[in-house]
Amino acid sequence: MYRLPRFIVLAKWVPSTLAHSSFLLFLLAVPLQAAESPIQNAPPSQDYPIQTTPMSGGDGSVEQFDHNAYSLPLGNMSMTKRLDFSVGNSFFRNPWVAAPASTEARDGLGPLLNTNSCQGCHLKDGRGHPPTGDENPIALFLRLSLPASQADPETLEQRGALPVPNYGLQLQTAAISGAKPEAKLVIEYRPREVSFTDGTSVTLQEPLYSIAEPAYGELPESLQTSPRLAPPMIGLGLLEAIPEADLIAAADPDDADGDGISGRYNQVWDVRSGTTVLGRFGWKAGEPSIEQQGLHAFAGDMGLTSSLVPQTDCMESQGCDDFPNGGTPEVSDDVADFVTFYASSLAVPMRRNMDDPAVKQGAERFNALGCASCHTPRHRTAADAARPALANQEIWPYSDLLLHDLGDALADHRSEFQADGREWRTPPLWGIGLAQTVNPRAGFLHDGRARTLEEAILWHGGEAESATQGYRALPADQRAELIRFLESL
Repeated sequence: MYRLPRFIVLAKWVPSTLAHSSFLLFLLAVPLQAAESPIQNAPPSQDYPIQTTPMSGGDGSVEQFDHNAYSLPLGNMSMTKRLDFSVGNSFFRNPWVAAPASTEARDGLGPLLNTNSCQGCHLKDGRGHPPTGDENPIALFLRLSLPASQADPETLEQRGALPVPNYGLQLQTAAISGAKPEAKLVIEYRPREVSFTDGTSVTLQEPLYSIAEPAYGELPESLQTSPRLAPPMIGLGLLEAIPEADLIAAADPDDADGDGISGRYNQVWDVRSGTTVLGRFGWKAGEPSIEQQGLHAFAGDMGLTSSLVPQTDCMESQGCDDFPNGGTPEVSDDVADFVTFYASSLAVPMRRNMDDPAVKQGAERFNALGCASCHTPRHRTAADAARPALANQEIWPYSDLLLHDLGDALADHRSEFQADGREWRTPPLWGIGLAQTVNPRAGFLHDGRARTLEEAILWHGGEAESATQGYRALPADQRAELIRFLESL
């Protein structure tokens, strides 16, 4: 069994940035010290807006709060476009099969893969969950790479990381008939106790990752890995419509304002334009667009080629070319367009219980602790966005889409383009209160280790350390109010 290296891990209160799904190897049990002061260097709450409208996703927000809460089209989308949404949904939801098959529009799966459908990871368009017991991991997988210092500049510029010989950039734990999965991903947990100032405590679960039974040769000692859990799909089109200039203006890489928060934007390769651009999707903001993120997922998760991504993650030495393919490309341009449209059109559920006094107090406390420093509450989409339903919308995603240092506890020590091994993109919080309604087993943070929202808060460190310590210093009723606020989103 290949045992992943040990790393110390603590964390912070700015979410472990959010899609494809990511982080951590081995963790040392480092005691979490009790906070001595409630809020250290926390900006005043009036610096951040308080949401007063339930329309978190602008005019396209939907009033749906059950297990289908994440699966509706934008409420302000035309009926004609809803037909395109339905077609995209069918390709997103239904399984792909190995070639040759009578289902020519959906064949070509594998040979190496993690799952056979988009919905296999994004259950009901929501976040995934880690495996339990002897389950094969589906919605959680490992990114792989060798140290960036071993790579040539062009590889780093265009791929963001150096592929591992015989294994590529992603561990694929499943395969079609006749092919061998790359290896088994083994996850174990050990308890970690965290104490609050009032004397109560919570037991976190610390994941330990290892790779067993590698089928394509010995894994290098310098192997770098990063667990990635499938994130929710809601509101992606709105996030893509936020003006790039707004994200750049919010960045503060050198912490010029001295608030302890130094967000950076990632700079990544845009395959369609052949240039380096701003990244905004994925756990490390490693993808510039919904289209590219989705088609990379087709290639990496299901072994399916497209015009934009004509190569899968299968290395030449693994012999994937010996198996029948589903055409060139396997995902046609029409199917790719339908799936991209679907992914960019999923609506954000409205907020709930906004008049509850506890929710209101929790919103104030969220801002006062400094959580809003990274989880920027409000944005406005561009007036000239590509589609009218996405244009000029006031939205409340609670994310700046920037990279932040989340501390050792959540560090994967693996870079991706300009993001270093301690940085993660701030994941949006909208709809998070419905995450376990959509998928009862849904986990929080990059690898689903947090079983509750409180656990997610307690894992945060780095730039959010003072906010986490402030939360731990609160009395129980005030901590409950902050959780009530998050549950209302």
